[in-house]
Amino acid sequence: MIKFSFRRWLCSCLVVGLSCCLLAGCSVNVSGGKTLTVATEPTFPPFEFQGKGGELEGFSIDLMRAVAAAANFQVEFQSLPFDGMIPALQAKTIDAAISSMTITEERAKTVAFSRPYFKAGLAIAIRADNQDITGFDSLQNKKIAVQIGTTGAAKAKSVTGAQVSSFDSAPLALQELQNGNVDAVINDAPVTLYAVNTGNLQGIKVIQQLLTEEFYGIATAKKSPYLSLINQGLATVFKDGNYQLIYQKWFKSTPPILPDKLPFANSKADKLNSLSLLLQALPTLLIGVLVTLQLALISVIFGLIGGSLIGILHLSTIKPVRLLTRAYVDFFRGTPLLVQIFMIYFGLPAIFQEMGFTFSLNRLVAGVIALSLNSAAYIAEIVRAGIQSIAIGQSEAARSLGLNSFQTMRYVIFPQAFQRMIPPLGNEFISLLKDTSLVAVIGFEELFRKGQLIVAENYRAFEIYAMVAVIYLCLTLVSSQAISRLEKWMKLRGV
Repeated sequence: MIKFSFRRWLCSCLVVGLSCCLLAGCSVNVSGGKTLTVATEPTFPPFEFQGKGGELEGFSIDLMRAVAAAANFQVEFQSLPFDGMIPALQAKTIDAAISSMTITEERAKTVAFSRPYFKAGLAIAIRADNQDITGFDSLQNKKIAVQIGTTGAAKAKSVTGAQVSSFDSAPLALQELQNGNVDAVINDAPVTLYAVNTGNLQGIKVIQQLLTEEFYGIATAKKSPYLSLINQGLATVFKDGNYQLIYQKWFKSTPPILPDKLPFANSKADKLNSLSLLLQALPTLLIGVLVTLQLALISVIFGLIGGSLIGILHLSTIKPVRLLTRAYVDFFRGTPLLVQIFMIYFGLPAIFQEMGFTFSLNRLVAGVIALSLNSAAYIAEIVRAGIQSIAIGQSEAARSLGLNSFQTMRYVIFPQAFQRMIPPLGNEFISLLKDTSLVAVIGFEELFRKGQLIVAENYRAFEIYAMVAVIYLCLTLVSSQAISRLEKWMKLRGV
């Protein structure tokens, strides 16, 4: 008994000792520092972008790595959309964000900023042949593209009568200008100038290079333990000359003098309670609901017409017709709807302009085309399966009564098949209703985009997106009930 207890005691000691060693090994970084998860959006050259090999490059990336080396910590970059960074910092899913984020009083109420690391400002970009816009005052009643959640978006709101379109990234806003869908873009001057000077944007010029004076900072969560570490690294980089070298590498000039801090860097938030916030947001979201329903209803009508024709043609005895319909269905079902939206809205105008034609698409038209074409591919398969589910004897009986192929399909086969198609068609409509949120990427302000714009102003992501989700849920539940009632009504009428 004593021997067994001693062995058990010895094994326990070994297990505890091994566990302590493992814990100690895990808690100590081999390079002697912590690892910070730092968010960035790599669509903002020359500050943050992906190089030819897919590696992150840019002024901000080099600076963050230099700061990490100076303060003895490691960096793990994580790509995030710009408008999602502050909510991610609030949720503490990331430790910091470096994405050319301007230090503003409103943002400083929500997150904590490091000392400024770059002096910038907003610029107006227009097409080279535009002679009407000469400055900020001449933007009145014009169409302006901006990146969502930026100071450029806030500045554009102050323009009287302007139609402002918001996009998820600066390149998309500039592409909108190049395609001729807007008159101007308000964006950070260094980024716009870089795009023009490198030849990535043809036929674009910049006027009034600095509409505003702004400073970028590294953002962290409020009361973050890493803020002092980041400021320590920045101070070292400024002092030892590394900052000057990085600035010279990317901008070929001497950096301006930067302030140690801004007067509103530690602003306190004026927090609304959740109920008040939702009541304020509700009218805007309801406007988005109307746009979503309009988009979904128009798209499903065109999709139903096109899908029915394609589904019927897919049953044709002519082989080339069957192959064409098969290719159509495979393409639109086999590629993401998001890619199709980009191809139609951004790609088609660019191709036509390269061919020397002036061509642009309205956002509603582009959204309807993309959703209708995609929906038609799924509806075609529903129609084909519905028709093939009808017994062959029905067709034979119709022909024996003297009906031709068209009359047989119209009066005998399709009415019976349509009743069987209602449940899957209902599912397709509900999917289409939710897929309308993808049109937000081209700046179409439906329900989801309205929610994004509200979050970009107040940074209350959870409450707003939860409300958007509830509204979508209500729309789908009402749609499901309407489809069920239609199905019951058709059964009662014997349709």
